Amino acid sequence: MIILLSIMATLTFIICSVVMFISSFLAKKTYMDREKNSPFECGFDPKGSARLPFSLRFFLIAVIFLIFDVEITLLLPVAPILSLCNIYSWVITSVFFLIILLLGLYHEWNQGALEWTE
Repeated sequence: MIILLSIMATLTFIICSVVMFISSFLAKKTYMDREKNSPFECGFDPKGSARLPFSLRFFLIAVIFLIFDVEITLLLPVAPILSLCNIYSWVITSVFFLIILLLGLYHEWNQGALEWTE
């Protein structure tokens, strides 16, 4: 069994390495040039910075969304396993998970992270 797993792991590694080598060999090569890296403004020198500062508020909302999105995907299998496990342990686990989720939401709301305007 262990020999079969090691053969499969080695074969997977070889296939991945070959695909990565072929893709890097066939990929379009880009040459870094000062003109190509500068922002395009009809041939004129740029008036301001082409790199605008990223809104930290948007980043915080995106991270909160990702956290709650992952928690929802963890919550989805709870209903189908109801018939496979003890009802008491299922209820305790589900309620505990939901309480943690709601406490996290309350904390974010209390800290003002969910406010769009200031």
